[in-house]
Amino acid sequence: MPEISRFFSIIIRMYPEPSKGHHSPHFHAYYQEFSAVIGINPIGLIAGYLPQRQLRLVEAWGELHQIELQNDWEKLLEGKAPIPIKPLE
Repeated sequence: MPEISRFFSIIIRMYPEPSKGHHSPHFHAYYQEFSAVIGINPIGLIAGYLPQRQLRLVEAWGELHQIELQNDWEKLLEGKAPIPIKPLE
């Protein structure tokens, strides 16, 4: 599962799930034992759970990199690997 960014112990991944039938662009965020699926347009929680502070960080990062996330999504649909995205600093 390709990692596209990592910041403040949060791992961001994006990968194809051909058997699950993707309908909306999204990425996966992992923090400790928690995981969440975050929509790209609009940026927001679709499923799962992250502690409030980490969710806010992920959403802020997503807003800053929304175009890059959409581009990575399109690459996945074409069968290409996503490009890493700059983390929050």
